[in-house]
Amino acid sequence: MCFGTSSGRWTQLLHFGPIITIVIISIVSYSSIFFHLVWWPPTSVGSYIDMGVFLTWVAITMYNYFKAIFVGPGFVPLGWKPPNPSDEQYLQFCNICKGYKSPRSHHCRKCNRCVMKMDHHCPWINTCCGHHNHANFIYFLFFAPIGCLHASVILSCSIYRALFSEWHMFFVSPFVRITLFHLLMALFAVGLAIGVTLAVGFLLCVQMRSVIKNETGIEGWIIAKAISRPRSDQFVYPYNLGKWNNIQEVFDFGGEWQPKGTGYTWNVVPGCNQFALTNEQLEQKDFKRQRSVPCRVERSYNGRWLPLSFGCRVLFSFPCSDEQRMPVREGQWILVSRFRRHWIYGALLDENQQPIDEQHGWLPRKCIREPQMYDPIDTPEKDADQTHSKED
Repeated sequence: MCFGTSSGRWTQLLHFGPIITIVIISIVSYSSIFFHLVWWPPTSVGSYIDMGVFLTWVAITMYNYFKAIFVGPGFVPLGWKPPNPSDEQYLQFCNICKGYKSPRSHHCRKCNRCVMKMDHHCPWINTCCGHHNHANFIYFLFFAPIGCLHASVILSCSIYRALFSEWHMFFVSPFVRITLFHLLMALFAVGLAIGVTLAVGFLLCVQMRSVIKNETGIEGWIIAKAISRPRSDQFVYPYNLGKWNNIQEVFDFGGEWQPKGTGYTWNVVPGCNQFALTNEQLEQKDFKRQRSVPCRVERSYNGRWLPLSFGCRVLFSFPCSDEQRMPVREGQWILVSRFRRHWIYGALLDENQQPIDEQHGWLPRKCIREPQMYDPIDTPEKDADQTHSKED
């Protein structure tokens, strides 16, 4: 059994994501049950059925939510190596976990582990969405909007009856008579229910698109770079088995109701092997290193997300990414791999011009000396040569 970031302990719920999620579900559920008993008391078969259906949505939603949290995505064991030592050349090595990354796995900075078939780190479940909990996460995304839609109907009807209670008391029985506090509570709960329906429904569409294509969010970026970069062959995504087979990879309807794949091996299209996408990643990293530019830091940066001292343009054009910011000092060297108008992404270099592990991130572009064609970038070796020439 694979667990989440806290090894399946209840302390995993002590995070803003699970707390907010549970509070929202509790408010919507409690308000709906309260107003259902007022608007449609349990005096008929229809009332019992409607209440039972609503409680079913709540139970299924909470079951899949907690299962997505405590089952977790599945982590590659620390120090993992492939059974066949010759396969190590096709895999990426994780310097933090001190082991190789299995195919389709990626290292998560929040979980601090390599995650099997990592799609993204979700703060609302306080762990990653990956191989083992992807199906439960999508079930949660599916049933939560259904329950919120049902709650919206109950609350809306109750509010309508409460606002027009003077009229309904003569024609409809029972009528709803509530206090101002209960009316505000109902309006707030309706707003939450509608907001959850829209937000979670949109996320469900995004996730189902990934399932139908059998590619995670991270793999989508890899595919985009594979198509756009110069290459001598045609890129073939190895895990696109067809829409229905792709869906079966996650849900496996009619089988064991478990995701297919072991977390180390996966079903691939004919003509591809287990390391096809990993090889593409390694080639992309080599291509990225070839295009990277060493730059000297001319202005220190403390790594804050809101660098007020760099001006409004830098402050309001920050990269929309949860990637870390890298503090630097004047005189250091960084290997820049991504340039934006006001920000750059790079890795800190040591004395031998080698990237330092886990010392990479975003920093304002004003920190570096801009590389120009007519003014080649100085390097540590060039600085040393100039020093020696002056001494001579």
